[in-house]
Amino acid sequence: MAILRAHPARRGRWRPWLFALPALGVYVVFLVYPAVSSLWFSFTDWDGLSPAYNIVGLDNYARMFSDPVVLTAARNNLIWSLVTIVFPVTIGLALAMVLNGKVRGKPVLRLIFYAPGVLPLVSIASIWGWLYNPQYGAINSFLSLVGLDDLAQPWLGQDSTALWAVMVPAVWLRTGFPMLLYLAALQGIPSELYEAARVDGASRWHQFWHVTMPGLRSAHYIVLALSLIDSFKVFDMVYAMTYGGPGTATQVMGTWMYANVFQYYQAGYGTAIAVVITVVAIAVGIPYVLSQTRERAA
Repeated sequence: MAILRAHPARRGRWRPWLFALPALGVYVVFLVYPAVSSLWFSFTDWDGLSPAYNIVGLDNYARMFSDPVVLTAARNNLIWSLVTIVFPVTIGLALAMVLNGKVRGKPVLRLIFYAPGVLPLVSIASIWGWLYNPQYGAINSFLSLVGLDDLAQPWLGQDSTALWAVMVPAVWLRTGFPMLLYLAALQGIPSELYEAARVDGASRWHQFWHVTMPGLRSAHYIVLALSLIDSFKVFDMVYAMTYGGPGTATQVMGTWMYANVFQYYQAGYGTAIAVVITVVAIAVGIPYVLSQTRERAA
């Protein structure tokens, strides 16, 4: 403190760091320390309970290449990412285009379409689990009612339909977020651009491709980056509806990581899977961060 009083200029230079210290302390304790600890334990054979462990180097990472469940989980993650990005983004953009026009009851419609995104995931999983119930679920009951009994399935109980059945509610709850972002971005596109395009004889399709889509570039980055990161981190929806089953049909990297750490007591191997998930999420997020940095610097 004596040094700071003796040099007013230096005191002013350190003042922002003093204000940031509480937040930095929380960040280090609750994020940096657990992340570094997880990285360390991924190089050990720790079981998650005992204080003793051995350092096994890269064995846990090498093991993933021969683990058939990891290969299934990685494939399911890719399918999940593709489906839960393409459909919510496409439907969200279409809804935003409609709601940006002259539609009655726009505030109510926005609330209806966005509402699934704020519901607790456990509630959504319970609702859809009841809908899929093979005995008294609403979906099979409806199919029987309209004479389509042959299409009735144990949706969550067989390998061929379980993963797709879990993805349906995921698409449903994810559509509201891109819709809101696209709606906000659409309202920021100057109407003069559309007027100039109409004067030049551009059709609605050409206006969409040459005016609307370029005007949504920033929204595209945000929606795609956040959707990709969320898709690779998926855990709660799958775990709440199927626990990764039947068998390993709906296992994703997040549920297999959880099973190894908390069910099979292989915390070292489980944290190695968690590290891989984190690395993939960071790699996906880097292009978004760089694009935002370049736009702000321009």
